[in-house]
Parts: sequence; C-alpha cells; structure tokens
Amino acid sequence: MPRHRSSVLLLAPIVAGTLLAPAHATVQQAPAATPAATVPAPEAEVPVQSTVAVSAARSSNRIDRQAYDVKSDSASTNDTIADTLNKVPSVAVDPDGNVTLRGRSNVQILIDGKPSAMMQGENRAAALNALPAADLESVEVINNPGAQFGNEGGGGPIINLVMRRERTPGSFGVVNANAGQEGRFNASTFGSYTGGRLSVQGALFGRRDSRGSTGETTRDRIDPATGAVASSVQTSTSENDTDAAGFNGSLNYNLGEKDVISLKANFSATSQEGLSSERYRGTDASGAVESEYPRSTARDTNGRNYTLSAGLDHKGEAPGEIFKTDLRLSGTRNEADVRFANDYSVRPINAPEPLTRQDNLNQTRIVDFTGDYERPGESGVLRLGYKVARNSSVIDTRFLDIDPGTLFESVNGARTNRFELVDTTLALYGTYQMRLGEKWGVLGGLRTEYTDLDIDQVTTGIKAGNHYLEAIPSAFLTYDLSDQTALRLSYAHRIRRPGASDLNPFVIYRDELNVSSGNPDLMPTESDSLELGVETKLGNVETNVRLYARRDTDLISERRYFISDTVLLTTRENAGSSNSGGLEFSFSGRATPKLTINASGNIGYSEQSVLGNVNDDKRSATSIAGRARFSYQFDPANSLQLVLNAQGKTLFGEGYRQPTRTADLNYRRNLSQALSLVVNINDIFDSQKTESITETDRLREYSIRRQDGRLVYVGLSYRFGSFGSGRGPRGPGFGPPGGGMGPGPR
Repeated sequence: MPRHRSSVLLLAPIVAGTLLAPAHATVQQAPAATPAATVPAPEAEVPVQSTVAVSAARSSNRIDRQAYDVKSDSASTNDTIADTLNKVPSVAVDPDGNVTLRGRSNVQILIDGKPSAMMQGENRAAALNALPAADLESVEVINNPGAQFGNEGGGGPIINLVMRRERTPGSFGVVNANAGQEGRFNASTFGSYTGGRLSVQGALFGRRDSRGSTGETTRDRIDPATGAVASSVQTSTSENDTDAAGFNGSLNYNLGEKDVISLKANFSATSQEGLSSERYRGTDASGAVESEYPRSTARDTNGRNYTLSAGLDHKGEAPGEIFKTDLRLSGTRNEADVRFANDYSVRPINAPEPLTRQDNLNQTRIVDFTGDYERPGESGVLRLGYKVARNSSVIDTRFLDIDPGTLFESVNGARTNRFELVDTTLALYGTYQMRLGEKWGVLGGLRTEYTDLDIDQVTTGIKAGNHYLEAIPSAFLTYDLSDQTALRLSYAHRIRRPGASDLNPFVIYRDELNVSSGNPDLMPTESDSLELGVETKLGNVETNVRLYARRDTDLISERRYFISDTVLLTTRENAGSSNSGGLEFSFSGRATPKLTINASGNIGYSEQSVLGNVNDDKRSATSIAGRARFSYQFDPANSLQLVLNAQGKTLFGEGYRQPTRTADLNYRRNLSQALSLVVNINDIFDSQKTESITETDRLREYSIRRQDGRLVYVGLSYRFGSFGSGRGPRGPGFGPPGGGMGPGPR
C-alpha cells in the first residue's frame, strides 16, 4: 500500500545554507585561471575579520562541512581513492570497499556535489578501489548535510569527492607511474589548458592489482528449545587479479559576459579474474558429520561506469546573482560469470549438483536534472533550487546446473530471478544565510522531497509500489569567540531510503552456507543529528574539536537466521532505534621546522537494538579511533611520511567488529624540478584483517579474514608545462612539508 509521510517542522523559518567564512581565516589565493567574463562562483561570503593567512585555492569555509586538502599528499600519485579516504578523520574503508563515517555505514558518496551511479550499491567498492587519488582535489566530510543535499544513495552523512581542477592560464600536465611486487602497477596522467574563453582538462588512468586473502568462519546453530548446538567450519583461500582503466574530461567555455557552459564526461572499466577454494565441514548436535567437502570457484567479472553532464551558469543583473542548471546521466553495468565445482565426501541434504554456474547482472542508471539560484541581498543570501531524478536498477541472477557427464546446462528455477526498481524523486529546497551583528552567523533551511518507488519482481510477476513525502529541515549557527576561534552548531534531519538490493525479496545464492535477500516492506530510516564544534588556532596548530549526537529510528540492519540445518539467510529489517555520540578532534601543524604532524581521533559511544534476541535487548560499545600523519622534510629534495591508523570496535545489528590497526610509509625524492621518485609501503606490519563476532539467541559466529597486507610500490612522477600553480607535490616545491590532510580552508 502507498505510504504518505510528512514531518512536523520546528525549524522551518530557518533556511538551510552552505557557506559561511570563518572569522579567523584569510586566504592567499593562487593566481586565477579565469577565462574572460567567467561567472563568479556561486558561493557568496559574509564579510569577516581576518588575522590568519592560509594558503589555498579557495577562500570560503563552509559551515556544514570539513574539507581536507588531499592534492598535496605525496602518496596520492600511487594511492586509490579508497587509500586516501582512509587518511581522512573518522572515515574508514575496509578491504572490501565498505565505507563508514564515525562508525556508521549509511554513507552517501557524491562526486563534485552530485550523485553518481558508480558510487551507489555494490558498484561503489570497485570504483573506490580502482579510481586514482591523483584525480582528487579535496575530500569534504558533511556529517549534517544542509537542505541542498538530497537523500538518494544513502541519506546519511555525505562524503563529497571534489575532483581535480586546474585553471592556471597556459598548459600543465603530469604523468605518474608505479610498479609493485607480483605484477602490480598503476599509471595516470592529467593535463589542462586554459586560454581566452576556453578551459579544458582531462585525465587517464590504468591499474593492475593482485590480491589474495584467507578466511575462517566457525558457526554454532543453537536450538532455542533444547539448547543443543550444531557446528560448522568454513575455511577459504582466494586470489583475485583486477585490471582497471578509465578517463575523464571537462570543458568550460565563456559564451559572453554572463554565461558559461560546461561539458563533462568520464568512463571507467574493470575486469577481475578470481580463483578460490573453500572447505566445509558440518556436524549435528551429537557431533556426527553431516557434510564435508571442498569447493573450487572460478569468477570472471566485468564492470562499466560512465557519466555525461552538461551545465550552464548564468550571471544575473544584480551583484552576485547567479543561476546554475545541470543535466547529468550516469550508469553502471556489472556482469559476473561464476563457476562452482563441489567434491562431496559427505554430501549434505539438498546439496546442488557437483558442477554449477551462476550469471549475475547488476545495472544502475541515473538521470539527474538540477537547478540552483542564488541572490545576495542587503541582509543575507537567498538560495533556491530544484531536482528531478530517476534512478533505475536491475538485479538479474541466472543459476545453472551442469550435468557432469554431458556438461549440459539446465536452469535452476529456484535460484534464478530478475528484479527491477525505479526510484523517481522530485525535490525543492530553499536556503538563507545572514549575519546577526559582528559575531553571529546563521544558515538554515528546508527541503521537501517526494519519492515514488516502482518494484517489479519480474520472475514471479509480482509488482508493488510505494511513495514518501518528506520535509527535511536543517540549521547552522556560528559565533566568533575571537579573531582565531569560532563556535559552530548544526542540526540536520535526514532519511535513508532502502536501495534495490535492500528491497529485492528473492533469495540469492552466495555459497553453500550463505544466501541473501532483501525485504520489500522496509521503511526508510529517519535520522536526527546535532553537532557542536570549536575551530581555533593554538600557536602554529590548527585545532578542531566537535561534539556530536545522533538518533536513528526504523534503523535498517542486517538480520540473519537459518532457513535449513546449515544454510544461513542474510536479510534486512527495520531494527528499532540507534543512539550514538562522541567527541571528534583534529590537530594540524608544525612540531619543528622540518616535522609536521596531522592527528585526528574519535571517541564514540553507540547503542542499538539487538536483532535476533527475544528480550529486545540493547547492545552498546565505546569505540576509540585515531590517525596520525608524520611528515618530515630532510631537505628540499627529500621527505618521508608515516601514517598510522587505528579503528575501534564497531557495532552491527547482531554483533560487533573487532578493532583494526594499519601503518603506511611514503618516501619522496625530487630528482629535478619536474621529476620525482616515490616509494610507497602500504600496511607495513602486515596487520590488515576483518574480524567479526555474532551473538544471538540462535546463532554464534566468529569470522576472520586476512588480506594480502604489505604492498611495496616504486614510481616516478613527471610534471610539464606551466609551473606557476604551486600545487604541492604536483607543482614546484611540493607545498609545505607534510601538507595535505589537514582541514582545508573551505
């Protein structure tokens, strides 16, 4: 049945905003690369007092986000975007590409402030582990998103990937190439040209990676009536070779005094060949062996991602008035051919044929049309906007049984299914920004979203629909305690709508002990988050401290239960509520003339309902996470960087994940003004692992998986063309020693 929802708004008079310059920052801008009559950036600033100089490419700090300059990180010439995100405070990306922020997994990832198909669902992990960090300008972390941000692709906190921009007049280029052990390599190139009315830039990349892993899972199935326990053990080893390549390009052209058009395109492709072997052994409550056999798996996977966009910026008659419109098409197509071979010594009941095959297709297409209007006035800045978006997803699974004698393939109807979802969103927002005297600044606003879901379970012929109407308020407040210290208070209400894999009810085969399905009855998760922050400068140290609290209702969580004696089903349920909060901090500055330290940490507390427990219990955890980045400049030609990363215990619906620790090392030597030698060592102590524990009334499970850890790369970075932009390791002098991952002046 359709469902209508609306929120009672207490903050409707306050309109959401995006920008407010901090009272303690003056920015020294790089020389502008602006073609004639370029439309001004749509980010008007409120005049502020200025005492501290910060070197950067832009001059506005945004009240609703923290921005981290990553272009000067010397390891970026080799790293993937996943590697770079693992250096951003409170962000974590595990070896499988799963992203968390302050321990929460419902993270929305945008590219230049816009949604992209490759950053949604199961596509995201492959993209993060393939795209080069050298294409990034900065990373913005938006824990309390304002009204200009929609709720598609997650609806929780946002990580915005700001792609590299080069607007310095003339031409500029860079080529990076790195080689590692066991045939690993990567290469990327970037080039730009700006002259007259035209500015163009583009990038190419290629990467070959080889990763292995080992794992073990022990599982106890508990009879709730008798307490009898049946056990199983699954061990595995795997090797995966991945090739990835892609390009991106953009063009900006000034039509005249008031209009600028922009065109952008990107494409990437990945292919993966994997081999794995698993061994299963299961016993009943008496200890008798019920199943025992090895299985080998061969997997071929191919993925394609694309984005095309066209935009127009129109400058109005009033000072600072601007209208921007953008049409964006993005899509992904991922195909997998998986072959299984089982060699039964003790064949379990209802086991598949010894030889089987599975074909998978996952496809997503997004059409996104947006418009944004901004008009500064005497008392503040008004912004209005709209969005029309259509997101279509397909999950197609085809399972085949193979006759061992004839190799004839027959469709297994119980494991074959096609599911389609169309998500249409219409949204309007309004924002307002103003100063209240010399010390107070206010931003706030309101977004309304109408969402229509059309669900088609093609195989079974079942169709369903749902729709939501949501009003989403947000509010931001700043107070300047002094020239160097500012307080920031923010509130945001968000919703997380379930995606295609969350809603698909069909049971999808993973392996002989594990299957998964979605839940078409899922309700959206609603979240309310509050944050109070202090930004200041203590001597030479930029300091940020933030207190935060968050409450989720109708939380979407994984629920697992047995559908047979040995097979565990993973599905989704609305799991009551979750409360979390904590203290987040970051420090960045020079300890000595040659040593720069960037440190960040998060002390968090979380509590949530325990799934699979008849007593409706709550599980809680205190987690401490920290990062430290030490950069030492021996002399103008030689620098060393050490990154330490520790993640504390994190909760999920039925259990928790154990803490993790890693360390990375980077050495850079400038061979000339244009050429540099770079050495990267990832996971120095070979400590990378994923360890989780599940505890419910009917299931106890311990799982550990170890990835290939220590990886060594040696590479060269060569720059050519205009050197006037001073872009950290991408330009002459490589910026300040150790510069890069501190909070940027955004």
